Order: sequence, then C-alpha cells, then structure tokens
Amino acid sequence: MPNFDIAVLADLGQRDAQEDSVAARYVETAGAGYAIVADGMGGHDAGDIASGLVMSSWRGMLDNLLETSPQDETALIDALPMAAMRANASISDHVESHEDDIQMGSTMLGALMLDSRLFWISIGDSPLYLVRDDQLHQLNDDHSMAPIIDAQAESGEISRHDARTHPDRNLLRSVIMGAAIPKVDCPETPFELLQDDVLVVASDGLQYLDDDQIEAIVLRHKSEPAQSVANELMSAVRALNHPDQDNVSVVVVKPSIPCTA
Repeated sequence: MPNFDIAVLADLGQRDAQEDSVAARYVETAGAGYAIVADGMGGHDAGDIASGLVMSSWRGMLDNLLETSPQDETALIDALPMAAMRANASISDHVESHEDDIQMGSTMLGALMLDSRLFWISIGDSPLYLVRDDQLHQLNDDHSMAPIIDAQAESGEISRHDARTHPDRNLLRSVIMGAAIPKVDCPETPFELLQDDVLVVASDGLQYLDDDQIEAIVLRHKSEPAQSVANELMSAVRALNHPDQDNVSVVVVKPSIPCTA
C-alpha cells in the first residue's frame, strides 16, 4: 500500500480577499485520500462563499466515505461528479435566496488517490500538474480560452506575443455557478502513479509562473519533502511580486509506491 507525503499552502497574493478554498486529506490505513482546490469568483463575500460551497460539498461527500471501513471504492469514485452536482445546487440555492443580483461561481479541481490510482474531476482552469521523467505535464483539461488562443498562435492566425497577452486568455468556458456546467473533465479510467512522481494541484494563481519555471522548481526540490516543494513554489510566486497576483493555492503530493517483486 502506498504512502503519500502531502503539503498544502495558500497565499492572498495582491488581492483584498481570499477566494480560494483548498484542502487535502489522506487516510493511511485505507491507502486513500484527496486534494481539492476551488477558485471562487465574484468578489469579496461572493467568490469566497462560492469556493466554500464547493469545498463543503466535496468534503461532505468524500470525508464520510473515507471514514467508513472498509472503503467502498465505487462510491468514492462516484462521489466526484456527485460532489460537483451538489456544489452546483448549493450555489444555485444561495443565489436564489438573495434578492440582490449576486453573481458568483467557482472552479473545482478534486483529485482522488486510491492506492496508486489517481482519479480527478476538473471544472474550470485550476491546473493538475504531474512531474515525471524530468518533465512537467498538465493532466486535466483547461476550460479557459487559453488553449484556443494558443492553438490560433500555433496555426499562425495570431502571433505568440498576442496569444500570451490576449485579453480573453483567462475567460472561463466552464464553471460551477448554479446553472448548466458546459464542460466536465472526469476520466473513468484511472491514471497510474509511479514512484518519484510529483503531483501539483493548484489554483490558476500559480500560473503567474510559467510552466518552465514550475518544472524547474519541482525538479530542483523533488528529492525533498512535499512541504519543501510547496514552499519553493510559493516563494517563487512571491518573488515575482506581480502587481496583479491572484490568490494562489497549492497542494503538493508525493507518492511512495512499494516496489513489487
């Protein structure tokens, strides 16, 4: 049964309020755990509520199942889309219960580890990174406009500079906001984790660093505890001192997979 070294960090950035919600849990006796990041939007007293509703929906579904022995793996896997539906209903109920014309929403990135198998659900643009064989890969779909704009640059329709600075890059094509959810990334087939893999579950605030920077930091510290990797990623974000730095939340997960004969 694998063990997981997990670290969680969050930072306000240059924002006035923290609209991210982030948590992780691992039950060693069950070989099961999760990491969850929700990036709220809608401003103070809206985005934080939206991400909090996503978090409470996730934990309400997953915590009880993790605490039940023996674990029902099918129920745990099914809990991922169920948590998204519950979160969407909770936000809808919250909006309808307020007379003000309130607008709120949240991304949802939940990763479930069952032994060495990784399942996830992703709605929005919060990235799920894997560092393996000295390379950084994004495992989940990006539901912002960025992939579409980058494809236009690849085809020569626009320049790479225009793609990087495009004003619509961060517009979301899918989000939890109490209405129909256009896109959900929730693969049925698990991703198999290997010894020496490093997972980074984050809000898009981490992407003020480019992929090469994130890769270099993880590779430089991958032999260290997960907390050190998380600290170094957050230190690099702070060192940028970007005037528009968004809230940033990071969960670093390092699996230790037993060798089989």
